[in-house]
Amino acid sequence: MASVPESYHCLGNGHDDTPAIKTQCAPIGPSNTEVTSNEPVVQNGTNQPVTENSTSSPARENSAIKPPTLKVLILGINGFIGHHLTRRILETTNWQVYGLDIDSSRLSASNNDNDKNNPRLSFHKGDIRHSHPWIESRIRESVVVIPLAAIAKPAVYVSHPLSVFELNFEAMLPVIRLTAQYKKRLIFPSTSEVYGMCHDAEFHPLNSELVCGPIHKTRWIYSCAKQLIDRVIWGYGLEQGLDFTLFRPFNWVGTGLDDFRLGKPGSSRVTTQFLGHLVRGEDITLFDGGGQRRAFTDVEDGVDALMAIIRNEGGVASGKIYNMGNPRNDVSIRELAERMLALARGNPVLAGRVEGVRLVSRDTGEFFGEGYQDAMHRVPWIGNTRQELDWRPKVGLDESLRRIFAGLEEMGESSG
Repeated sequence: MASVPESYHCLGNGHDDTPAIKTQCAPIGPSNTEVTSNEPVVQNGTNQPVTENSTSSPARENSAIKPPTLKVLILGINGFIGHHLTRRILETTNWQVYGLDIDSSRLSASNNDNDKNNPRLSFHKGDIRHSHPWIESRIRESVVVIPLAAIAKPAVYVSHPLSVFELNFEAMLPVIRLTAQYKKRLIFPSTSEVYGMCHDAEFHPLNSELVCGPIHKTRWIYSCAKQLIDRVIWGYGLEQGLDFTLFRPFNWVGTGLDDFRLGKPGSSRVTTQFLGHLVRGEDITLFDGGGQRRAFTDVEDGVDALMAIIRNEGGVASGKIYNMGNPRNDVSIRELAERMLALARGNPVLAGRVEGVRLVSRDTGEFFGEGYQDAMHRVPWIGNTRQELDWRPKVGLDESLRRIFAGLEEMGESSG
């Protein structure tokens, strides 16, 4: 098995490439799931619903008084989405969380180490590929399984495609099979990358074609691996009754996305990459001029939707695919860089460092190599997410960026 060159527990999307020869795949779906109950429930995959008590606005619960109503297994718990979701669960419910990852740095850093030391969190340090007995045991104990572990950095797709396939597909398959075997509920992170270079103005989870480039463009290995595992999950639902939900994050951003201190271009996703440039007082690199467009989504908005999927009131999310993104935050990568530079110039600590910072363009082929290709736009259709989950993304891009800068100051990194 090829070694994974970078920490695999971060989930999300970077920025991608330009169209060439294309292969097209039909969308996954539609769902024929019928909702037979109007009662708020959390489905446990055994036809015995678990009643969820927190149907009003979330409030912190006292686990010493009330036993957990739900047990959730999160694989890749220390990643970007994982640690934000874990914090929300521990702060607003009395659920029990089992978590696995190769590191616990984000859990330790969040909330002054309170998350990692919470009695309702059981953390196991390990690699998803080599922790099968522990994973099977926790799947048997849990009601909901959320495998978030992934390699989600475009530079790695090009340089180490086998590692990307091994983690994003091969390591996921045993987890999905065990979840189906023990009749648990699966909440699986698909990705906006599965749409590839789709030409639709808004990407629809049931109707849009999934368009990837030619085989030698190894950049699409992540998209194809995720699409294939989506189809396998759909098959388990069809043939074996697996209770599942697929969710597709569209460029989620927030604190803890990647380590901005890594100076190598492509070592992190775009907002973190730009943040690192600004902290170091470097010019901001835009690939091919930065004309690619993305709809950035605040992680707190994303977690709102995930919590609704976990609760699954009335079984509404079972057998469904949801895009989770904010169409109102659709901007070009160049505009993102301009907004971040403006915020840095107004920051009392960073202002002196970024005085001479410029935006400079670089050719993607020159940097990433022949295996790279990009999608020029990526905007989600969120109609079913809004209607079925009663979800609205609320946080604008400027506010998300301000939160990222505020998090940087809290870490004390901006003054280093």
